Amino acid sequence: MKRQATGLAMWAAAALMANTACGSYGGVARHTSENAPRHTSEDARAMDPGAVMDFDLLYSRNCAGCHGRSGKGGAAIGLADPVYLTIADDATIRRVTADGVPGTAMPAFAQHSGGMLSDRQVDAIVNGIRTRWARPNVLGDIDAPRYAAQAPGDPKRGAVVYRTFCSSCHGSSGQGGPRGSSIVDGAYLGLVSDQSLRTTVIAGRPELGAPDWRGDVAGKPMSPAEISDVVAWLAAQRPEFPGQPYSSALQPAGGVQ
Repeated sequence: MKRQATGLAMWAAAALMANTACGSYGGVARHTSENAPRHTSEDARAMDPGAVMDFDLLYSRNCAGCHGRSGKGGAAIGLADPVYLTIADDATIRRVTADGVPGTAMPAFAQHSGGMLSDRQVDAIVNGIRTRWARPNVLGDIDAPRYAAQAPGDPKRGAVVYRTFCSSCHGSSGQGGPRGSSIVDGAYLGLVSDQSLRTTVIAGRPELGAPDWRGDVAGKPMSPAEISDVVAWLAAQRPEFPGQPYSSALQPAGGVQ
């Protein structure tokens, strides 16, 4: 028993010495030996997550999971697409980054909207995206459609537009075809906004082989009205309760339990 107590005392002393010799500072071991380098206030500032302004680090930690490494696209549209950056101005990208898009998979990143990034960090992301990936003259003399619709589209006309411009890839009813996946899937439509649908129709998804508004039918770009109409048709396919596992007829009394 005495030997066990002696062993515990030695262990406690060793632990105390270890805790005295080094501590935790921002998740990094901090040594206090006279020969070890000491942290300056500048080092402390560099370790503060709120002080990180490097675009590569901010993008990789906050954006790459959905928008892909180097902005090439993934679960969400590629931010390195110069066509997208032509139709979406800085104010739009900043607003979406800061505040997110409620009801979709796009979260808010700014602290004032419940995220973790300062306004300066949001600006660093927006400026980095524009500086790295925008090509101002990518469309030449072609006028790109407006980012936001000026008037609601008509889903009945949109059905005709869909058959003309989209069915060859996504199938006659939008449930998938030889060159494209389903775009009327309830789970998909429940995760994207009408604006996201419009953005995809205009800018395409080049990393997936989906053309922009100019390339669905050779020599026949979509008009602004046709873009709005097909978005209205797609939105009309969205179920009232996306992801609902039961039809209304099969729901138990009082709703889903």
